[in-house]
Amino acid sequence: MSVTLTEAAAAEIKRVMAEQGRDDLKYVRVGVVGGGCSGFQYAFNFTDSWDSKADILEEHHGVGVVVDKKSDLFLDGTTIDFCCELDRRGFRFDNPNAVKSCGCGSSFSA
Repeated sequence: MSVTLTEAAAAEIKRVMAEQGRDDLKYVRVGVVGGGCSGFQYAFNFTDSWDSKADILEEHHGVGVVVDKKSDLFLDGTTIDFCCELDRRGFRFDNPNAVKSCGCGSSFSA
């Protein structure tokens, strides 16, 4: 699988899903879309479905992770962590394919 969740990221995803109270949300979908200040942006949202022909599904720490096969080319080896520090709180993408990233870490070039 191209994308791995840390235990901290999985715990935060489970917390947010439970907080939203929507039992239909079963997976987190991770992908890449054009845009941002470096060329590509990470797409990260909840979903209730996946397509076995177009997507890859894997589970990490009890969370289903869906990646579309096109995004998989840019995300191979990516680890998603959740940090909760004094100066930053949020999901952090560690993408070994990123040649350059913006300061906020939400966009990259490959």
